[in-house]
Amino acid sequence: MTTALAPPPRMKKAAVAGLGMLAVSTGALESVVSPTLPLLQRELDMSPTEGALLTIVLAVTGALVTPIAGKLGDRYGGKRVLIRLMTVVSAGGLVSALAPNLPVLLLGQILQGAMVGALPLSFIVVRKHLPVGESKAAIGLVSGMFVGGSMVGLLSAGPVAEAFSRHWMFAVPTVAVIASTLLVNRVLPADPPGRSDGSGIDWPGLLLLSGILVTLMLVFALAPEAGSQPLVFVALLAVLAAFVTGWTAVERRAVAPMVDLRMLARPAIWKACAVTFVMCLGTATGVYLVPQLLDVSGDGYGFGLGATRIGFVLLPGAVAATLAGPLGGIGERRFGPRAVATTAVVLMAAALLALSAAHSEVWHIAVGKALIALANGLCVTAMVTGIASSVDEGDTGIATGLVLVTRVLGSAVGGILGGALLTSGTPSGSEVPAESAFTTGFLIAGAVAVLSLSVVRTMSKGVEE
Repeated sequence: MTTALAPPPRMKKAAVAGLGMLAVSTGALESVVSPTLPLLQRELDMSPTEGALLTIVLAVTGALVTPIAGKLGDRYGGKRVLIRLMTVVSAGGLVSALAPNLPVLLLGQILQGAMVGALPLSFIVVRKHLPVGESKAAIGLVSGMFVGGSMVGLLSAGPVAEAFSRHWMFAVPTVAVIASTLLVNRVLPADPPGRSDGSGIDWPGLLLLSGILVTLMLVFALAPEAGSQPLVFVALLAVLAAFVTGWTAVERRAVAPMVDLRMLARPAIWKACAVTFVMCLGTATGVYLVPQLLDVSGDGYGFGLGATRIGFVLLPGAVAATLAGPLGGIGERRFGPRAVATTAVVLMAAALLALSAAHSEVWHIAVGKALIALANGLCVTAMVTGIASSVDEGDTGIATGLVLVTRVLGSAVGGILGGALLTSGTPSGSEVPAESAFTTGFLIAGAVAVLSLSVVRTMSKGVEE
């Protein structure tokens, strides 16, 4: 006779509050680089391409960690894995705070990338310990506090870095992360391990995908100097091709692949991924170029703003990104993914092309950046929601994982593209990029967005079906 397993203990309000505090502190730590990037580039003597790399490495790590975290959470329990991931994040924050140079700072950002996998784990734990209605409210609270923390980091990073040093802008939120993790470990009830599907983790696919992303970044970083080092550039392209070939072969044969390439062949999936890639490319290009344009003082262009004022100019974009998620979900349900994607692509293209033509006033930059953030949030939310409803329930995780990987690839290409353009557009002997480099960056990203409309037009309306 089998004995029914006892339900997990109910989560108390203190545990929900602890997860909320953890979300605020991680959101703050995640967002400190964007407004202070020009300051970091000067203090660490970074090239524009190296600065672009710094803006995307956290997201790349997060995309690789997230699927592993979910499987480990099912196997060993959500709380156990969450605490260990936050230990890694805390270590990354301390490394970033103490970093004397760019390589050490990059290492810290790589470790901090574990926070991307920690947030979904907290949702899993909430769902195990609370009834459906209360769990939705708790997840909404934690998500909102993470966004709120991002805004806190955006506004506070500049003043802290300028009043004290760049070390303290990492150290302060890291201390908050450590304190919140200790609190969560104390008040959050342990959850029993879930039922594993026995498929294991696609370690070969994960390692090969990591190699693809790293090599891709190196290719873009070296692109401006490819003429002076042609053999190295060609060798990198060959290594990239080898990684892509090996990864494709491994994913096709894997029992539980990290990225199911057979599912990617479905029209609804590849079209959603293509549009997501374009939107994230445009967003990452804007995210990198805008702070640089606000910081630079060129001949007739730029604004010479410090990190504090840059944070305030970027704030409307953070607010727009916060609103975009709910609006994208509502729009997808009422009008279908194609209508939302069309609206988002038009907004993205208009914002980027407008910035390429008009960027002489601060309000031009603030409005353009807000429209870019709004368009990205609308589109990605609609694509994820549309994909989740168009595949079988058992394929939801795999299908949405494709979007996650596509987001990272688009962000990596967009960020490094912006950095490469500024590097190649900086005259010899000068540290100030030419205005044409900014114009070209916005123009290329905007043109790619316009071209993606040809894919959007072929997507299913969704609502009629």
